[in-house]
This record gives sequence, structure tokens and C-alpha cells, in this order.
Amino acid sequence: MIQEVVFPSGKVAYYFDCSAEEMLREELNAIFLTDENVFRLHEAFFEGKKVIRIAPGEAGKTLSNVELICEQLVALEATRETILVGVGGGVITDIAGFVAAVYMRGIKCTFVPTSLLAMVDAAIGGKNGVDMGLHKNMIGTVRQPQSIYFDIEFLQTLPDDEWKNGFAEVIKYACIFDHELFEKLEKRDATHFKTSRTALKGLVQRCADWKNKTVVNDELETGERKLLNFGHTAGHAIETLYHLPHGQAVAVGMMIAARIGEKKGVSKELVSTRLEKLLQRYGLPVATPYKTEDVMSLLRMDKKRSGDEIQYILMEEIGKGIIRRLSFATIEEVLRKYENND
Repeated sequence: MIQEVVFPSGKVAYYFDCSAEEMLREELNAIFLTDENVFRLHEAFFEGKKVIRIAPGEAGKTLSNVELICEQLVALEATRETILVGVGGGVITDIAGFVAAVYMRGIKCTFVPTSLLAMVDAAIGGKNGVDMGLHKNMIGTVRQPQSIYFDIEFLQTLPDDEWKNGFAEVIKYACIFDHELFEKLEKRDATHFKTSRTALKGLVQRCADWKNKTVVNDELETGERKLLNFGHTAGHAIETLYHLPHGQAVAVGMMIAARIGEKKGVSKELVSTRLEKLLQRYGLPVATPYKTEDVMSLLRMDKKRSGDEIQYILMEEIGKGIIRRLSFATIEEVLRKYENND
């Protein structure tokens, strides 16, 4: 199924339930960017193609790696007619989009997300970037790909931990937008979606639709798009400091946000209790050891900071996220209260 979404900066074609190999077979101007893990698992897909391979993991999202990739593009004689195809998880789509934005001042790019997290979140919305030291996605662009191919066959090789990472982002959408989805997730479990192709396709498209609606209305994140940061503010800091997988860190971040919401009297009763049970149902952590001072140090450098406050995403109720300005003192108080949980 093909769906075209028109953003302020351009149009993106979404190919749901497709064979990426068949769709890209005749793309003669393509150069593929992937990581060593994805290449090893799907060598047949890359056979006969021009491929740039990088080491897997968040550590590869650096400006030095961008330069190395650009050098390889030059060696492969990439021109402004070249299409850079990012095949992988969120790290690959982030860095592929950024490289495409800066190589020769901009070439076309397209994504083939291979993880649940990338399919429901990271590959969608046009945010591209790299990390700078401990500061996640500090350097980047907002630039849409020309197309995204959702080929769920890639998920057949996905490790359990990566399924969990993806479900954290699915739960995020349920928390801030979709009470019905939250209830559906409460009645099911990860095994249901892993074993039912129909359920999995529906879940991916439902989450993609939520993100598209949000980004169409606010591509540059001046308002509504900030809701998508639910769980990510503290989550990014914890991910960076303690090398937690992204989804696990977001899960902990969502619990922190839910508790802040309770402290501020913003969230309705039982919000954090239901969220905690749902996260555990999908194998995600609800707490992790951390040092409040270290987390606060990174939060004070967050892009959403304004003076002694930061815009934070809370839940008013299940399915309704809200944006609130919070003092760092309020956040620190909640972090200290729960920092010894494990």
C-alpha cells in the first residue's frame, strides 16, 4: 500500500507491507548505507549493490563518521543524482539522512527501516543528526526522505531486546495520543504482534500515522511535535550516561515523566500504575540505578531548556500528552526520590 504524506518541506511516499528488494531492484543510482550487523543478516539483499558499511551502534553517530561516509561516497563517484538508501535501525536512518543533507549540499535519500523502533518512530519525521560527546542529536537537520519502505520481513531477524526497544515507542504513542491503542496493548503482549503479520502491519501503520499527523502540523517542532519527546528528556540522559538501549531508557523516562505529572497534580489517578504494568508486560524496565547529579547535568544542556526551566512532556491522562514548563528543581526532586530503584 502506498501512502503519500505532504510535509511543509516536501512529499514522502510510504510503502507499507512491501518488498524493499523488489521496489529498489531497478534503482540504478542508489548507494546503500548500512551497518555490519544488518549486512551480515541480509547479505542477499545487498548482493550486487554499492554498499557502505559502518560499525553498529550509537557510537557511530559522529561527525567523524559522517566524514568517512562522505569520503566513501566520493570513492564510489556519487553525484547529485545519487540516492542514498539507509538500511537499518534508527542510528542508520539518522546518519543517512544527515549525510544526504550535507553531501554536495544535498542529495536524495530513502530509508528501509529494519527494526521496529525505526519503523514506528526513528525513520519518520525528517529529523536527522549525530551526537556530540554526551549530547545526543546535538548536530542535525530536519529534512524529509523521498520515500520509506516498510518491509516487515526484516523484523524476522530482530533480537528480543530490539523488539522491546520498539515497543517502548509504541507505548509512547498510546500514552500521548491513543487511549484505544493503550487498552489494546494491555490485552495483548509482544508474542501476539511477533506472530501475527496482520497485527504487526496494523501496529506499524497506526504509529506511523500518528507521527505523520503530528509532524505535518509542526515539522520544525515549535509546538505539537514536542509531545513526541514523552519519555525522551530524562530518557536520553540516562541512555547516554549508562549506555542503556534506547527503548529501555525511554521506558524509564516515561515512568519519571508519569511521576512528575503526579507530583505536579497534572496526571489523573492510576496513570503511572497502568503505565508501569504495561511496560513490564512488554519486558521493559520501569526503573534503573542512576545518579541524579549526572542526569541533571545533561538535562541542563537539553535543547528544550529556557533559563531555569525546561519544556517537559507529561500525561494528563492515558492517551493525552501535554507540554509543561518545569523548573529543574521539580525534576531534580523527583529524580532523587527514585534514584535508588532497581
